[in-house]
Amino acid sequence: MSLLSKLFGGGGRKPGPEPVEHNGFTIHPEPVAESGGYRIAARIEQDGKVHNLIRADVIQNQDEAMEATINKAKQAIDTLGERIFG
Repeated sequence: MSLLSKLFGGGGRKPGPEPVEHNGFTIHPEPVAESGGYRIAARIEQDGKVHNLIRADVIQNQDEAMEATINKAKQAIDTLGERIFG
């Protein structure tokens, strides 16, 4: 990274999407860029416990991947509850 970029804040990481609350869990949608699209991935947290959700699904559009990520995380929470950390 060039000196000018460092001085003027260029090249930094973009802030991630806002976390989503669902049934006492916090979902941090973090789709992963891959060739052909974005892989569904999220970090699910509750009371200091963390579960990293990664799915095989790859979606071409980033916004659609974000929506699908949140939906899959909610589905996992609804199905497993606190067992998601086990």
